[in-house]
Amino acid sequence: MNTDIFTKLAEKYPFITLCVYASQEYVGIIQNQDDIITTIYDFGNLQDLNDKKKFLELANIWWWESNRSIPINIFLKQEWNPFKACLRTFVNKDLEILHGPICSLLEISRKKTKRKSITLVRKID
Repeated sequence: MNTDIFTKLAEKYPFITLCVYASQEYVGIIQNQDDIITTIYDFGNLQDLNDKKKFLELANIWWWESNRSIPINIFLKQEWNPFKACLRTFVNKDLEILHGPICSLLEISRKKTKRKSITLVRKID
């Protein structure tokens, strides 16, 4: 995809991610990425114009009304169910994310477990 076209697309739809897997470009929303695999809702897999409009409309709601660290399918629950059919899973070692946000439940759990340890030492004279 032409980078100018994607830059314009990303300005209008900041939640869209562009990635390359096996020399194929995919445009969509990343559901989750962990150490081994990445799962993405593939926008290019949608055939119906109404489905594409609904996809973008719901993704816009998720982007502006959530904290963006919660996957779209968890945030929107039932409204997002029709898009399960366009879910694709890729192995990270062969995947290159060119542009766009990444949602990772693993990062959320890692951030919560990193806590500072403070040791109080009493000074005795």
